[in-house]
Amino acid sequence: MYKLLLCQRYLRTRYIALASIISVTLGVATMIVVNSVMAGFGSEMRDRIQGILSDIIIDTRSMNGEFDPEAKKELIRKLVGKYIVGVTATVEVHAILSFKYGPDYVPHPIMLVGIEPQSKADVGPLADYLQSYQTGERPSSEPLSWELTPTAMEDRVKKAENHRDMQRLRNEARAHREQDDLSMLPLDDELAQDEKEEEEVGKPQAGRLFVGRNLTTFTQDDPQTHQPRTYELIRPGDDVKISTVSAGVPNPVHFEATIVDTFKTGMSEYDSNLVYCNLEYLQFVRDMIRKQDGKDVSAFTSLQIKLKDYKDAPKVMEILRANFPADNYVVKTWEQRQGPLLAAVDVESSILNILLFLIITVAGFGILAIFFMIVVEKTRDIGILKALGASSAGVMSIFLSYGLLLGVVGAGAGVIVGLLFVRYINEIEALISFLTGREVFPETIYYFKDIPTHVEPLTVLWVSCGAVLIAVLASVLPARRAAQLRPVQALRYE
Repeated sequence: MYKLLLCQRYLRTRYIALASIISVTLGVATMIVVNSVMAGFGSEMRDRIQGILSDIIIDTRSMNGEFDPEAKKELIRKLVGKYIVGVTATVEVHAILSFKYGPDYVPHPIMLVGIEPQSKADVGPLADYLQSYQTGERPSSEPLSWELTPTAMEDRVKKAENHRDMQRLRNEARAHREQDDLSMLPLDDELAQDEKEEEEVGKPQAGRLFVGRNLTTFTQDDPQTHQPRTYELIRPGDDVKISTVSAGVPNPVHFEATIVDTFKTGMSEYDSNLVYCNLEYLQFVRDMIRKQDGKDVSAFTSLQIKLKDYKDAPKVMEILRANFPADNYVVKTWEQRQGPLLAAVDVESSILNILLFLIITVAGFGILAIFFMIVVEKTRDIGILKALGASSAGVMSIFLSYGLLLGVVGAGAGVIVGLLFVRYINEIEALISFLTGREVFPETIYYFKDIPTHVEPLTVLWVSCGAVLIAVLASVLPARRAAQLRPVQALRYE
């Protein structure tokens, strides 16, 4: 009983113990906050990648693809139908998107993916990323389609009218020039090209696109307000040019397409280079359609599968790999396909945890130094305790219990502080941004409106237990030294 009473007394009366508690508290709180934010980022990133790629992907080894996607989808339903929600075929190919900005065309390298909107919606939350659904211009109940929104159609009509006005003015200028007997002078090449494009304005376009938001906009500080401002380069209803290669023997393929909508996944890798195109048209321009048994059969380069439960992925993949030859197909989960990116995040999180755990280790060395000071200061008290009959083990347990109490109190306070910080992290970020006059967590950089957090109880538990263990281990050496003191030596000069 005397051991517990002494520990409580030291804990209440010694201010130096408060420094140890604060150091443990800050270390535990920091680890909880950082781990929660990292877990939140990781969880959001995984959800967005999984939403784009679906659970399981079957890729063809050739860019030319394999034919008859309907037969392959039917085979998948027959083999693993009880495990899946949906399956869709896509065509993926590298391409260049070019749009007119000012007098010149601006090219961007892209990954062009041909999709069927409805079947793609069955395997991933594509509608959640499209701007027309996010802004409410399209109701959430409206199925995905390649139709222009009313706003985009209105902008397209206005643009066509402006082109007709410009054409009328140029015709007048040409007539005036002919009257001046200058008709033999050739028209400027750029003017001729513009006139050719203007003649096609309003002509139905076969190509339809969903374009990543970062391809259609750029962000720059406003010269007047000095705040980030988003400028639009192209918008839904505009026509762009796509350049890619055909299937079979690669030949250049060029076609025009109309932007139907833009999407924002929050992943810069996708928003900056991913473009969805209507599958049938992409197959047509790439010459991926052939006659088979008197009917047209198209080709695909990828099959995306959505599972009812992702835990069934290993079982489903084993079945699919047995029925899709490895020399023609590659069967992977979305995690395996994005392995390098996910591995980099995991390594970064592990290294960060190691570095942060050093904070608690530093607190442990502080406890070690403080306990040695206490042993020296309390040498007389230790001698009196031993003279009264206290055993060496009893004296040692006093300091070990003291270290345990410091660890428990510090870790407990750290858990409370850390969880409160995580709970109000966005409010704290807003306050810091207000005080500093600079946004701490800009959405334009991190692609999150709020700081994502995810508290894992197991992480909180091992961080707390680790802090307590370090505090106890730091008290072992001072406790042994106190236990080895002899009453006569301790009281020799008293």
